[in-house]
Amino acid sequence: MTEKEYRSAIEAILFSAGDPVDGERLAETLEIPLSALEEQMRILMDEYEKAERGVTIIRLNASYQMVSVKRYAPSVRKAMDLRRNIPLSQAAMEVLAVVAYNQPVTKSFIEQVRGVDCSGVIGSLTTKDLIEEKGRLELPGRPLLYGTTENFLRCFSLSSLDELPSIPKTEDRDEERADQLSIFDEENKNDETVTATVEELVDMAAAEDE
Repeated sequence: MTEKEYRSAIEAILFSAGDPVDGERLAETLEIPLSALEEQMRILMDEYEKAERGVTIIRLNASYQMVSVKRYAPSVRKAMDLRRNIPLSQAAMEVLAVVAYNQPVTKSFIEQVRGVDCSGVIGSLTTKDLIEEKGRLELPGRPLLYGTTENFLRCFSLSSLDELPSIPKTEDRDEERADQLSIFDEENKNDETVTATVEELVDMAAAEDE
C-alpha cells in the first residue's frame, strides 16, 4: 500500500467501527509498525482539521475514533431526535474529580475524601460510562478500584489524562510536599482545592456542550 492507501484504510476501519479502535490493533491490521501508524494518524488528523469537515478523528489515550465535529452537535441532535445530556450534579463532579486525579481509587477512599456515602453517585457515573471498574485492590476484602473511561476523555475533550487541569497548590504546604500535592490529602479534604478542581471540570464540560 501507498501512504495514502494506508490512510484510506484507517478511515474505513474507524468509520466502520464507530467505537474507539486501539492504535496497536490498527497497526497490526495494516501490518505496519506502531510508529508508522502514529505518523499516518497525525497526517490524517491534520488533513481533517484543515479540510473543516463535519467529521474528524480524535485520540483517546492509545485509541482513535471518528466523531462528528462538536459545533454541529445541535444539527446532529435535531436530525437524530437526541436529547441534550443532563448536566452532572455537584456531587457527581466531585466524585469524578476524586477518581480522575488519583485513579485507581476505591469507593471507601472516595467517601473518606467527601465525608458522605457515594454509592449512588458511583453507580450513576458508571452507568453514564464516565468511570469503570479497574480491578481490585490486593487488601482484605479486595475492594473494587475505579478509574475514568475513554468516554470521560471524549466528554471533556481530552486526548489523555495528562491534559487535565493542574491542581492548585495551597500556600501552607512546604516545597517538598508541594511536588506531591493531591486533592485527596487529609488536610485538603472538602477544601478550596477540591472546589477549584471541580470548577475546572465543570467549565470544560460546559465548553464541550456548546
